[in-house]
Amino acid sequence: AMAGGLEPDLAALRQELSGPAAVSVLIALIAVAVTFLIWRFVQSRRSSRKAVLLLGLCDAGKTLLFARLLSGRYRDTQTSITDSSATYRVSQDKSTSVTLIDLPGHESLRLQFLERFKAAARAIVFVVDSVAFQREVKDVAEFLYQVLVDGTILKNAPALLIACNKQDVTMAKSAKLIQQQLEKELNTLRVTRSAAPTSLDSSGGPAQLGKKGKDFDFSQLPMKVEFVECSARGSKGEEGDADLEGLEKWLVKVA
Repeated sequence: AMAGGLEPDLAALRQELSGPAAVSVLIALIAVAVTFLIWRFVQSRRSSRKAVLLLGLCDAGKTLLFARLLSGRYRDTQTSITDSSATYRVSQDKSTSVTLIDLPGHESLRLQFLERFKAAARAIVFVVDSVAFQREVKDVAEFLYQVLVDGTILKNAPALLIACNKQDVTMAKSAKLIQQQLEKELNTLRVTRSAAPTSLDSSGGPAQLGKKGKDFDFSQLPMKVEFVECSARGSKGEEGDADLEGLEKWLVKVA
């Protein structure tokens, strides 16, 4: 008797579940599930990229900066012909780390080493010699352009820091001036190469730097770009501490 009394209610419930409202709920649940799976996939890919690449021209100070971050101590360096890597602990409790990789800056080596490590890059520190910048600006912009139009780097969009090194020297250019000059030079490179832009990623087509029809600036890139002034040598030379506070804070942020 009780089952018979419930039958109308059960029938109504079955009808409700098979109606348009149920379809809408099902679609919404599927959409949420797909979004969650995509988010997990993106997060897992990002977490698998643990490398912070140190790039730049020869004598920009990458290797000394690498040594200072790891040990805090000054050391004499020479032009690198291969990569160096080490684990860098970024947090106070030492639980968070990244792999710092110092890549050679020599023109004949830098692109092949970038090719080897670019897919693992969570972030890139592009080191600039702030003292020699005025005479090296075209070479700096050329290398940075090659990095920024690389298909893998555009796709993964690692955070990018332009580290304006050697700020302990009186003649060092400021980060603001370096940014302005680089944007100007990169815009010129983009115009001159618009007929046949280059890409380090041979599997993809030519890459466009920035937004077409607008003068280039770093805000147009898919990755977040920041500038910081630093000194791997430090204002007191070999006996003093390096001035890397801005760089260290940035590493904490991107780890």
